[in-house]
Amino acid sequence: MSTTPTVVFIDDSATMREVIKIAFRRENIDVVAYPDAATALTNIEQKRPDVVITDVIMPDKDGYEVCQSIKQHPKLNGTPVILMSGVVNRAVAEKAFSVKADELIRKPFQPQDLITRVKHLLKSDNEAPAPAPVNAAAALSSIFAAPAGNGSVAKPKPVAVPQTSSVADVPAAPAPSTATVVPTATPAPAPTNGVTSKMSASTSSDVTKLRVEIARLEGLVKKLQSELAAEREYVRSLEEHFKTVQQQ
Repeated sequence: MSTTPTVVFIDDSATMREVIKIAFRRENIDVVAYPDAATALTNIEQKRPDVVITDVIMPDKDGYEVCQSIKQHPKLNGTPVILMSGVVNRAVAEKAFSVKADELIRKPFQPQDLITRVKHLLKSDNEAPAPAPVNAAAALSSIFAAPAGNGSVAKPKPVAVPQTSSVADVPAAPAPSTATVVPTATPAPAPTNGVTSKMSASTSSDVTKLRVEIARLEGLVKKLQSELAAEREYVRSLEEHFKTVQQQ
């Protein structure tokens, strides 16, 4: 490893790239930033960095593909990779583990937190590799798992669908009275074969499934809206931090 470690940072946000460059400059760590995965991978193959940090969501290849390409490369597979994600849950953790990511960090984050993780990986890279735990998959899953109440997605509650009034709810008009009432025989009930009850049960099941699907979609929309709001707020805070650093 060279005297000054080199970190490759991949993110399509220009603000993020500049803030991270400034943050690591004070730590005597060189940062080479790229706006897309394709350019980054081409340059990584030519000169192996000490650590790679990549955003999960990017326009061309995502962070999982970047990590997988590095870990499957015969000359780069020992390079530590940190994934950044706006959402950290069990599915994201399992996917990060499947591509052999070394760290998973939730966005937004403090630059110092990222620096601490990079220093830990640089230190681990210099030391002799420790024996792997017996249940490595479970251990990493617990590290990647989102803290309670922060990254978990609440189950959407069923949405009550208002019932429309039926013909039976409308009071029937009184029948006109007649001078004489002729008694009529009560008709015998028609034999039933269960078709009507089956159709009713099928309709009720379809309505229940529709309600559950509506509730699920509403929950997804709310989740995406909150994630988008968090991302915008994070970018705003980074821009303010960047301006403050430039004025110093």
